Amino acid sequence: MRTTGWLLLLIGGLAGGLSSAAGQPSAPPDTTRGDAVAPSPAPASGDLAGQGGALEATPLFYVAEDAATLHNRSGLNAPVTRLAMRTPVRRLSCEADWCRVRTDGGTTGYVAADALSNVWIRVSKRKRRVYVYRGAELAHAFEADMAYNAFADKKRNGGKTRPDHWRTPEGTFYVVHKNPQSEFYKALVLNYPKVEDARRGLDAGLISRAQYEAIRQAQQEHRMPPMGTDLGGWIEIHGDGTGDATAWTQGCVAIRNGAMDVIWEQVRVGTPVLIE
Repeated sequence: MRTTGWLLLLIGGLAGGLSSAAGQPSAPPDTTRGDAVAPSPAPASGDLAGQGGALEATPLFYVAEDAATLHNRSGLNAPVTRLAMRTPVRRLSCEADWCRVRTDGGTTGYVAADALSNVWIRVSKRKRRVYVYRGAELAHAFEADMAYNAFADKKRNGGKTRPDHWRTPEGTFYVVHKNPQSEFYKALVLNYPKVEDARRGLDAGLISRAQYEAIRQAQQEHRMPPMGTDLGGWIEIHGDGTGDATAWTQGCVAIRNGAMDVIWEQVRVGTPVLIE
């Protein structure tokens, strides 16, 4: 399965015991027809750096939705640098509206608490389920409808005449857009195709050099990539699912509307999504 170093770092830090993105988290509780598992408690605020006596044991978060300013001190206009969306940081302590964090490069400072998240999603095509985690803790599990071809990785656009290519891509993605007025209730749009998909498509003659560059630029700027190439696009986690774990979509993951309402409130632009 394709992975990126960023998500390996994020999931490894959040889950503590995961050695790789392909590793299996602790067995999730069973669910029936998409009903949510009771949420796990969020990490406690306060000084977290001393737990376990090692910085590596502190919770790993990421910057969500937009760039965040790193300050020398909390509540003061003493900016140090800007942290791009999806930058992983280790949360050391929190007080009121500020959290003290340390970047992967070793810089320590303060960011607004609401700029951080530790929510991530895992989609199991084999089990036909969507799991929502807060750090290492499983918060929710939902039955999910998958693509018509639920077993193969996505390579190209299926259109209306190639149902074999109605596939859900595998690997690491993130929520690049939230659509509250989707044709399928609400939708979390994923950043497919990525650069690696574009490179493969360019080599296979599916897209042009200009289309490759457009996809690369969009990924670099954390924007939605072009969705109309022969690689396909508009891969979403959306509502209007049956709750019966069926296979009918053209590449998306569909969950029941009640489940989407639960996820919608917790997921932000930048939320990591692992599909396996």
